Amino acid sequence: MSKPIDLAKTMIRDQGAALAALAEQVGDSFRGAVDLILGAHEPMIVTGVGKSGHIARKAAATLSSTGTRAVFMHPVEGLHGDLGIVAPRSVLLVLSKSGHTEELVRFVGHFRRVGGSVIAVCEDGPSPLAELAEVVLAIPKRAEAGPLALAPTTSTLMMLSLCDALAMALLDARGFGEKDFARYHPDGSLGRKLLTRAADLMHGGNELPCIPGAAPVSTL
Repeated sequence: MSKPIDLAKTMIRDQGAALAALAEQVGDSFRGAVDLILGAHEPMIVTGVGKSGHIARKAAATLSSTGTRAVFMHPVEGLHGDLGIVAPRSVLLVLSKSGHTEELVRFVGHFRRVGGSVIAVCEDGPSPLAELAEVVLAIPKRAEAGPLALAPTTSTLMMLSLCDALAMALLDARGFGEKDFARYHPDGSLGRKLLTRAADLMHGGNELPCIPGAAPVSTL
């Protein structure tokens, strides 16, 4: 078997094992995060830096499309005026592998000062971010998959999985159904299936094929 294929299989197995460990670790803090978001001022805010920031953007999009209004805010932009969106019952979901990223921790501190609540997704163990958070959704400490074990791979996959699980738990708690989903996805296959009406498909007016009533059969 070729080296690239061996590498791919090893990476996927390692990441699968990490996800299994993450599943075993989900507990009361996850329920606490769901309850905090359900009682929060919307939209909730999602943030992160680097690769974690990309996962945060995806998390905000998934939350918004499944019944929980959410926006992504870059921490640097937040420190330069975007904190104006924060209300006393706002919730911030923060993604950071280490929980030590300086500009992120500084942003979270100011978010708390304005009056918001914080849910942190970061590795197990003490960190400045964990100290600032009301709820910590910890991910297991695992080596990054790949030859160098440096590029964010396994850690971002666990963050993505945990955020998807959070979005689905909120969807379920809100009773968000197919018709609600279709309302936010009108051009998707489900949206077309549930929202398309007969009037959207029928021709009318000048589009109807017509001939005069006195026309001979030979013209038909």
